[in-house]
Parts: sequence; C-alpha cells; structure tokens
Amino acid sequence: MRALVSVSDKEGVVAFAQSLRRLGWEIIATGGTMKLLRESGVEVINISDVTGFPEICDGRVKTLHPKVHGGLLARRDDESHLEALRENSIEFIDMVCVNLYPFRRTISNPDVTMEDAVENIDIGGPSMLRSAAKNFKDVTVVCDPSDYERIIAEIEASGNTTLETRLELSAKAYTHTAEYDACIATYMRKQAGLNEKLFLNFDLAQTLRYGENPHQSAKFYRQSEPVPFSLAFGRQLNGKELSYNNIQDANAALNIVREFDEPFCVGLKHMNPCGAAVGKDVFEAWTKAYEADKVSIFGGIVAVNRELDAATAEAMKPIFLEIIIAPSFSKEALEILSTKKNLRLMEVDMTRTGEKAMQYVSVNGGLLTQHLDTETLEVKEEMTVTTARPTAEQLADMNFAWRIVKHVKSNAIVAVKGGCTLGVGAGQMNRVGSAHIALEEAKEKGVTEGLVLGSDGFFPFDDTVTLAAQYGVTAVVQPGGSVRDEDSINKANELGMVMAFTGMRHFKH
Repeated sequence: MRALVSVSDKEGVVAFAQSLRRLGWEIIATGGTMKLLRESGVEVINISDVTGFPEICDGRVKTLHPKVHGGLLARRDDESHLEALRENSIEFIDMVCVNLYPFRRTISNPDVTMEDAVENIDIGGPSMLRSAAKNFKDVTVVCDPSDYERIIAEIEASGNTTLETRLELSAKAYTHTAEYDACIATYMRKQAGLNEKLFLNFDLAQTLRYGENPHQSAKFYRQSEPVPFSLAFGRQLNGKELSYNNIQDANAALNIVREFDEPFCVGLKHMNPCGAAVGKDVFEAWTKAYEADKVSIFGGIVAVNRELDAATAEAMKPIFLEIIIAPSFSKEALEILSTKKNLRLMEVDMTRTGEKAMQYVSVNGGLLTQHLDTETLEVKEEMTVTTARPTAEQLADMNFAWRIVKHVKSNAIVAVKGGCTLGVGAGQMNRVGSAHIALEEAKEKGVTEGLVLGSDGFFPFDDTVTLAAQYGVTAVVQPGGSVRDEDSINKANELGMVMAFTGMRHFKH
C-alpha cells in the first residue's frame, strides 16, 4: 500500500506517517513535507523518483503527472485500466494526504499583493484531492489532520479504511476544494471588478431544536472568519441551548449595543428594544433600562457593553431573563448568575473595527445583500430646522433617541428622556400610530414633559408633531426629506418645539 503525503498544514503529519510506515505502507512525499519526514526519521520516496521527472517552475509542477493521477484514478475492477497501468509502469497510490496552500490566510493580510495571493493558489493539491476523491472506492483521501487518528485506527483494525469512511472523506475533500476555489474565485473576481456571482462559506455551528415555531426545523451556521458583535463566535458560559428566536433577538441586541461607547444596557423582546439606557456605569444603565419597561423585559434578552459586575448581576438575578450578553463577566457575577441553570450567559467580543459587515436576507428563491447599517450621524445643533434651538440636555437625548430608533422596526418612534427610553412604537403601518404607542407608554410612566422624540423616517404630515406636543415633547429628531417638511417645521415653530433633520434615514423592515 502506498500513500502520497504533501501538506501545507504539517500538524500531526509526522506521527501519521510514522504510523503508516509501522503498518507497512510506503510513503511518497514532496518538497517541504519530504524534508520534514526525513528529518524525523521516516523513510520517504521522493515524488521525482515516482514520476521520473524533476520538480520544475519553482515547484509549481511536481505532481501533475500520469504516474500520480493514473495511480490514483485507475479503477481496480476494470481490466483495461489495469492494463494501462502495467503498460506504463504505473503503480497504485492507495491514499492521498493533502491540505492546501493557505490562500485565505494570505489574502487576510491587508498588505497582501496580488502576486503573493496568486503564488498561494494551489494547483497540484486540489488536483490530487479530486482524483483521489473520485476514486473513493479504492483510495483514501485525507485533507483534515483531525482524521489521522481515526484512519490509523481503522487500518490497524482491518488493514484498510472502510468504504463508508472513504465516501465520507471523499465528500470532505470535495468540500475542501469547493471552499478553496470559492475563496479564490471571490478574490479574483474582486480584483477583476466582477460582481454577478456571490459565494458564501458557512459552517454548521448548531442544529437547533426547532425554528421560529416548533413545527419548523432549523440550523445555525457561522462564517469562516470571526467577527466582533457576533453571537456565532460568542462563548456560552451558562444555561440551556440557544433557540432560533434567541439567536435572532441576541443579534438585534448586539447591533444596538454597537451604537454606544458610554456604559449602556438594552432590554429586548422580539427584535425590538423595550428598554434602553446609558449611565455612569453598567449598574445605572441596567437600572434605568429595567425601570423603563418592567413588563416587557420579562422573558427578554439583556445586553451590556461593559464587564458585568456583581452588583448588576445581583440586580438582574430576580428577573426572568432568557439571555444576558456582555463582553465579559466578573468571577463574582458569573457565580451569582450561574445559579440559574437555564439562564444563558453569553460572552461576546465587542471590539470595534472599521470594517463594513455584510448582511444577508433570504427571500423565496433569492438572497438580498447590503452593508449592515452601522453608520449613525451625530445630531448637531446646526441640523436644527426650527426657530427654537436645542439645549445641551435635549441634544444629548436627541443623539440617544437617534441611535435607538434606527434599531426599532419601521415605522419606528421612540420617546426618551435623560438617556433612557420611555416609550417605543414599532412596526405600525402609519407613523402617527407608532408615535401614539410610544407617547402613551411615556405617559403611563408619569412623564409628560421634557420628552424627546426620535423617528426613523420623515413625517409625511404635521399630525405627529401636533400629537407629540400634547404629550410634552419638546424636541424631535428625524431624517427629513418629505415634500411636506415645511408643514412639520411650521407646526413645530408654532408650538415652540425644537426639530432637527439629520438627512439620513434608518428604516428597519
């Protein structure tokens, strides 16, 4: 039995080759792999001794040869194939152990040149993997070092791998080359300015108990490279398995947390914030957010942007929550909250980067893509369109409202005061309806003066301004852009209200 070994990732390959030799296999190797194995005392046949041809073109050509691919592809049950091998003095190759040049790692370097990228496109490796995978009936193909131990165990037990294992390894090899080629294609198409194809590469992270409802099956996949503010790359420290709806809600919470540099806390239900607040520390932010809507937060998700400390953990513990998300938990906080065995505690990287993340949304028979809405303009006094100008306190609340309302389902209205949400109107079919919901919530909390209103879209009529004044709103921030903007401005001036236009819309469907 003969194995051809040529790996870029050399983890475990020496022990693997040693085991194969111990079991009577011959080892053929190339370049750096051959050098490593020989230095480790493994008897190795040089690939050039098999092909009768030297490696050429700086190693670009070494395994692209009939004595390699004939030995891999020949069917052992086809006499014409066997005759072809005999006539050309070609021996069988019973195993290929190959993993590929690190193309993805190479292009992840922001300073990579196209020349460097192209030199890390493997040609011989994918060819050998595909040949071996095609002939899985007789050939074992290995592209993942985590399979070494299993393969050796099967050979020790029965002299070879099983057909079932070879089929599985064949599928893994084709997946490996497909992902590799997709990565190359994506890079080269970007260099060439082509965009009519989209290649996605996601790995199964978790098979979920069910989807949005118990009769729907669901799975959770994550992309290959870690990104911040991602539950897919978070670490679960406590609690039962995440559900489909948990993941959706947690993702929405993380997108809101991303907006704030100061200590911040958000409570969330059904992908809408039910209470959100800034504070001098996480404890104050949590207290304000909880007080903003004690009813809706029941069974909800909470996210903070600072380490969760013991005092905040003690305050959260009596409340029924599904998930608490933080960049870290103090040892004491973890001990306090871990006594609730079902409470999911998620540690998520919240490092800020300038990279624009992509968002993918499936529709029947298609896929929508867009850059994630991470850009938020600072509300400044010069954006004011009314006679009345904002105070420093109003301006702070306008900025707070503006950062929250973009994460509420359209039509979206939020009523805030003192860096805390007091009312949230989400998903209504008309904007004044959302405003009425938000303002009634604020009124029920006893706040009827000094409110600031934020709207994700413009006001098509002046009715929302009129309604807002009746509930004690003194300042409004909205994008502007309606053909009837003047109606809203004039009404605000008539009522002595401050209004600012940001010029940027934040619809969230």
